[in-house]
Amino acid sequence: MGNNSKFFKLLGLIGGVVALNIVILSPGLVGVVIGGESVLATASGVTLLFSSFLVLTYGSYTLLLKPAAVPQIRSIATREDFMAALSYYKNVKVLHKDIALALDQLERIAKKRAILSDILGQRFEQTEISYKKFDSVIVEVEKLFYLNIKGMLNKLGVFDASEFASLERQRSAKKFSNKLMQEKIELYQQYLDYVSGYLGANEEILLKLDRLALEISLLGSTDYRTVEEMPCMKEIDVLIKQTKFYQQ
Repeated sequence: MGNNSKFFKLLGLIGGVVALNIVILSPGLVGVVIGGESVLATASGVTLLFSSFLVLTYGSYTLLLKPAAVPQIRSIATREDFMAALSYYKNVKVLHKDIALALDQLERIAKKRAILSDILGQRFEQTEISYKKFDSVIVEVEKLFYLNIKGMLNKLGVFDASEFASLERQRSAKKFSNKLMQEKIELYQQYLDYVSGYLGANEEILLKLDRLALEISLLGSTDYRTVEEMPCMKEIDVLIKQTKFYQQ
């Protein structure tokens, strides 16, 4: 959940509680008056105020302070799901820059997909073979991109960042042997290397999509055989085949 969404939900909660209190405690409406002649009305009013305080306190904690649940990778389906899952880790100091880059990549691939769709729509009819070839390749590349993000999230799911952050303190305290500390550092560095690898692969995909957009804009023929011989299309085809091979 984004910060703006949380803020507006909190405002809505506060507004709802205030409105409820105004309606119930306003003279002449419901009849609940604190300090009036009726002990029951006073007790009801005090109970309402206390309950309102508890609701606002719990609501504020839930929306602003309560840690988000660990994302379930299998349930992720949309770009927004991926962004929400990555955002779970954005406050982890050692991962902050990587998560910021991953979120930026998600924004960029959406923009590049829109640009490519616009270019294809201007150059070809959707019924043309050339259009279908370009579009199918772009879809496959997108799948690879999101597959990399999912792989990154899978690695982060078993990454204990809090322990990584404490490694330096453990080493300074000399609580464990130098060999053990070195092994722990190397292990956690492997997790970071995996994350960097996925980010690098996606950066390459984004670059290839930029090249593809340029080559399509310069294409002087709609002959599908020309499409298959385009340098960027060949590069992308190799990338897709390699990834499918490694997944087997």
